[in-house]
Amino acid sequence: MDWDAARVSLLLSGLTALTLLPASLWVSRWLATSTSRSRPLIEAALLLPLLLPPTVIGFYLLTSLGGASTVGTWLAQHLGLHLVFTFEGLLFASWLINLPFMIQPLQRAFAAVPRSVREAAWVSGLSDWRTFWRIELPLAWPGVLAGAALTFAHTLGEFGVVLMVGGNIAGQTRTLSIAIYDRVQAFDNTAAQQMSLVLVGLSLAALAIVFALGRRNPLQER
Repeated sequence: MDWDAARVSLLLSGLTALTLLPASLWVSRWLATSTSRSRPLIEAALLLPLLLPPTVIGFYLLTSLGGASTVGTWLAQHLGLHLVFTFEGLLFASWLINLPFMIQPLQRAFAAVPRSVREAAWVSGLSDWRTFWRIELPLAWPGVLAGAALTFAHTLGEFGVVLMVGGNIAGQTRTLSIAIYDRVQAFDNTAAQQMSLVLVGLSLAALAIVFALGRRNPLQER
Protein backbone atom coordinates (compact mmCIF):
# COMPACT_ATOMS: atom_id res chain seq x y z
CA MET A 1 0.00 0.00 0.00
CA ASP A 2 1.41 3.38 -1.05
CA TRP A 3 0.49 5.53 1.96
CA ASP A 4 1.99 8.69 0.48
CA ALA A 5 -0.23 8.28 -2.57
CA ALA A 6 -3.23 7.66 -0.31
CA ARG A 7 -2.45 10.83 1.63
CA VAL A 8 -2.17 12.90 -1.56
CA SER A 9 -5.43 11.43 -2.92
CA LEU A 10 -7.40 12.08 0.25
CA LEU A 11 -5.99 15.60 0.63
CA LEU A 12 -6.71 16.44 -3.00
CA SER A 13 -10.25 15.02 -2.84
CA GLY A 14 -11.08 16.79 0.40
CA LEU A 15 -9.71 20.16 -0.68
CA THR A 16 -11.41 19.92 -4.07
CA ALA A 17 -14.82 19.29 -2.53
CA LEU A 18 -14.35 21.92 0.18
CA THR A 19 -13.01 24.75 -1.99
CA LEU A 20 -15.28 24.11 -4.98
CA LEU A 21 -18.46 24.18 -2.90
CA PRO A 22 -18.87 27.95 -2.19
CA ALA A 23 -18.71 29.06 -5.84
CA SER A 24 -20.82 26.06 -6.90
CA LEU A 25 -23.59 27.09 -4.51
CA TRP A 26 -23.86 30.47 -6.20
CA VAL A 27 -23.61 29.11 -9.77
CA SER A 28 -26.06 26.26 -9.22
CA ARG A 29 -28.66 28.50 -7.57
CA TRP A 30 -28.38 30.95 -10.47
CA LEU A 31 -28.80 28.13 -12.99
CA ALA A 32 -31.82 26.80 -11.09
CA THR A 33 -33.64 30.13 -10.98
CA SER A 34 -32.39 32.14 -13.96
CA THR A 35 -34.32 32.71 -17.18
CA SER A 36 -31.31 34.19 -18.98
CA ARG A 37 -30.81 33.23 -22.62
CA SER A 38 -27.17 32.48 -21.85
CA ARG A 39 -28.13 29.76 -19.38
CA PRO A 40 -28.10 26.82 -21.88
CA LEU A 41 -24.65 27.81 -23.12
CA ILE A 42 -23.28 28.06 -19.57
CA GLU A 43 -24.82 24.71 -18.65
CA ALA A 44 -23.26 23.13 -21.74
CA ALA A 45 -19.83 24.55 -20.86
CA LEU A 46 -20.07 23.23 -17.30
CA LEU A 47 -20.95 19.75 -18.58
CA LEU A 48 -18.04 19.57 -21.05
CA PRO A 49 -15.75 17.70 -18.60
CA LEU A 50 -18.22 14.79 -18.73
CA LEU A 51 -17.83 14.45 -22.50
CA LEU A 52 -14.25 15.44 -23.28
CA PRO A 53 -11.50 12.84 -22.81
CA PRO A 54 -9.35 13.66 -19.76
CA THR A 55 -6.31 13.78 -22.05
CA VAL A 56 -7.87 16.67 -23.98
CA ILE A 57 -8.43 18.68 -20.82
CA GLY A 58 -4.95 17.80 -19.59
CA PHE A 59 -3.40 18.85 -22.90
CA TYR A 60 -5.04 22.28 -22.86
CA LEU A 61 -4.08 22.81 -19.24
CA LEU A 62 -0.46 21.90 -20.01
CA THR A 63 -0.24 24.20 -23.02
CA SER A 64 -2.02 27.12 -21.36
CA LEU A 65 -0.45 26.93 -17.89
CA GLY A 66 2.98 25.44 -18.57
CA GLY A 67 6.21 27.37 -18.11
CA ALA A 68 6.42 28.17 -21.83
CA SER A 69 2.95 29.72 -21.95
CA THR A 70 2.11 33.38 -21.41
CA VAL A 71 -0.21 32.65 -18.49
CA GLY A 72 2.20 30.20 -16.89
CA THR A 73 5.11 32.65 -17.20
CA TRP A 74 3.07 35.50 -15.68
CA LEU A 75 1.91 33.35 -12.75
CA ALA A 76 5.45 32.22 -12.04
CA GLN A 77 7.00 35.69 -12.26
CA HIS A 78 4.35 37.71 -10.43
CA LEU A 79 2.77 35.24 -8.03
CA GLY A 80 5.40 32.55 -7.74
CA LEU A 81 2.71 30.04 -8.70
CA HIS A 82 3.40 26.97 -10.81
CA LEU A 83 0.36 24.99 -11.96
CA VAL A 84 2.13 22.18 -13.81
CA PHE A 85 3.66 19.21 -11.96
CA THR A 86 2.65 20.64 -8.58
CA PHE A 87 -0.09 19.90 -6.05
CA GLU A 88 -1.57 23.35 -6.70
CA GLY A 89 -1.89 22.45 -10.35
CA LEU A 90 -3.63 19.21 -9.44
CA LEU A 91 -6.11 21.14 -7.31
CA PHE A 92 -6.85 23.61 -10.12
CA ALA A 93 -7.34 20.77 -12.62
CA SER A 94 -9.62 18.98 -10.14
CA TRP A 95 -11.83 22.07 -9.88
CA LEU A 96 -12.38 22.06 -13.64
CA ILE A 97 -13.10 18.38 -14.13
CA ASN A 98 -15.40 18.19 -11.10
CA LEU A 99 -17.66 21.11 -11.94
CA PRO A 100 -20.50 18.92 -13.29
CA PHE A 101 -20.27 16.49 -10.37
CA MET A 102 -20.65 19.32 -7.87
CA ILE A 103 -23.04 21.64 -9.68
CA GLN A 104 -25.58 19.17 -11.10
CA PRO A 105 -26.82 17.82 -7.72
CA LEU A 106 -26.90 21.35 -6.32
CA GLN A 107 -28.80 22.71 -9.30
CA ARG A 108 -31.43 19.96 -9.03
CA ALA A 109 -31.78 20.59 -5.30
CA PHE A 110 -32.32 24.34 -5.71
CA ALA A 111 -34.66 23.80 -8.68
CA ALA A 112 -36.83 21.60 -6.45
CA VAL A 113 -37.48 24.50 -4.06
CA PRO A 114 -40.89 25.93 -5.08
CA ARG A 115 -40.86 29.54 -6.18
CA SER A 116 -43.81 30.13 -3.85
CA VAL A 117 -41.51 29.39 -0.90
CA ARG A 118 -39.07 32.08 -2.04
CA GLU A 119 -41.89 34.55 -2.65
CA ALA A 120 -43.33 33.90 0.81
CA ALA A 121 -39.93 34.63 2.33
CA TRP A 122 -39.60 37.87 0.34
CA VAL A 123 -43.10 38.97 1.38
CA SER A 124 -42.11 38.29 4.98
CA GLY A 125 -39.29 40.80 4.61
CA LEU A 126 -36.34 38.50 4.08
CA SER A 127 -33.64 39.67 1.68
CA ASP A 128 -32.37 37.46 -1.13
CA TRP A 129 -29.34 36.52 0.96
CA ARG A 130 -31.40 35.64 4.05
CA THR A 131 -33.86 33.71 1.91
CA PHE A 132 -30.99 31.69 0.52
CA TRP A 133 -29.31 31.13 3.89
CA ARG A 134 -32.38 30.48 6.05
CA ILE A 135 -34.85 28.91 3.61
CA GLU A 136 -33.29 27.53 0.43
CA LEU A 137 -30.04 26.08 1.77
CA PRO A 138 -31.70 24.06 4.58
CA LEU A 139 -34.13 22.60 2.02
CA ALA A 140 -31.35 21.84 -0.47
CA TRP A 141 -28.81 20.41 1.99
CA PRO A 142 -29.13 16.78 0.71
CA GLY A 143 -28.08 18.01 -2.74
CA VAL A 144 -25.19 19.95 -1.22
CA LEU A 145 -23.84 16.89 0.57
CA ALA A 146 -24.47 14.70 -2.48
CA GLY A 147 -22.47 17.06 -4.67
CA ALA A 148 -19.61 17.10 -2.18
CA ALA A 149 -19.63 13.28 -1.92
CA LEU A 150 -19.64 12.80 -5.71
CA THR A 151 -16.83 15.33 -6.12
CA PHE A 152 -14.77 13.60 -3.44
CA ALA A 153 -15.26 10.16 -4.99
CA HIS A 154 -14.60 11.30 -8.56
CA THR A 155 -11.39 13.08 -7.54
CA LEU A 156 -10.16 9.92 -5.84
CA GLY A 157 -10.44 7.94 -9.05
CA GLU A 158 -9.32 10.53 -11.60
CA PHE A 159 -6.32 9.42 -13.64
CA GLY A 160 -5.84 11.09 -17.02
CA VAL A 161 -5.86 14.77 -16.06
CA VAL A 162 -3.98 14.07 -12.84
CA LEU A 163 -1.18 12.28 -14.66
CA MET A 164 -0.82 14.89 -17.41
CA VAL A 165 -0.97 17.97 -15.18
CA GLY A 166 0.67 16.64 -12.02
CA GLY A 167 3.00 14.01 -13.38
CA ASN A 168 4.10 11.24 -11.05
CA ILE A 169 6.07 12.85 -8.21
CA ALA A 170 6.15 10.72 -5.06
CA GLY A 171 4.63 12.45 -2.03
CA GLN A 172 3.48 15.46 -4.07
CA THR A 173 1.42 14.55 -7.14
CA ARG A 174 1.31 10.75 -7.18
CA THR A 175 -2.24 9.72 -6.32
CA LEU A 176 -3.66 6.26 -5.67
CA SER A 177 -4.86 5.87 -9.25
CA ILE A 178 -1.36 6.60 -10.56
CA ALA A 179 0.21 4.33 -7.94
CA ILE A 180 -2.08 1.50 -9.10
CA TYR A 181 -0.95 2.04 -12.68
CA ASP A 182 2.70 1.96 -11.57
CA ARG A 183 2.20 -1.29 -9.64
CA VAL A 184 0.49 -2.94 -12.62
CA GLN A 185 3.37 -1.87 -14.87
CA ALA A 186 5.77 -3.43 -12.35
CA PHE A 187 3.67 -6.67 -12.29
CA ASP A 188 2.96 -6.13 -8.58
CA ASN A 189 -0.67 -7.21 -8.75
CA THR A 190 -0.96 -7.72 -4.99
CA ALA A 191 -0.26 -4.06 -4.18
CA ALA A 192 -2.41 -2.92 -7.11
CA GLN A 193 -5.29 -5.01 -5.83
CA GLN A 194 -5.00 -3.61 -2.31
CA MET A 195 -5.10 -0.02 -3.52
CA SER A 196 -7.90 -0.78 -5.98
CA LEU A 197 -10.02 -2.24 -3.18
CA VAL A 198 -9.50 0.94 -1.17
CA LEU A 199 -10.77 3.06 -4.06
CA VAL A 200 -13.73 0.75 -4.67
CA GLY A 201 -14.69 0.90 -1.00
CA LEU A 202 -14.46 4.69 -0.81
CA SER A 203 -16.44 5.10 -4.04
CA LEU A 204 -19.18 2.74 -2.84
CA ALA A 205 -19.39 4.64 0.44
CA ALA A 206 -19.73 7.96 -1.40
CA LEU A 207 -22.48 6.59 -3.66
CA ALA A 208 -24.31 5.13 -0.67
CA ILE A 209 -24.26 8.57 0.94
CA VAL A 210 -25.65 10.15 -2.24
CA PHE A 211 -28.55 7.69 -2.50
CA ALA A 212 -29.29 7.86 1.23
CA LEU A 213 -29.47 11.65 1.11
CA GLY A 214 -31.72 11.48 -1.94
CA ARG A 215 -34.21 9.37 0.00
CA ARG A 216 -34.19 11.89 2.86
CA ASN A 217 -34.80 14.97 0.71
CA PRO A 218 -37.23 17.13 2.73
CA LEU A 219 -38.77 18.47 -0.47
CA GLN A 220 -39.97 14.96 -1.33
CA GLU A 221 -41.47 14.22 2.07
CA ARG A 222 -45.21 14.37 2.36
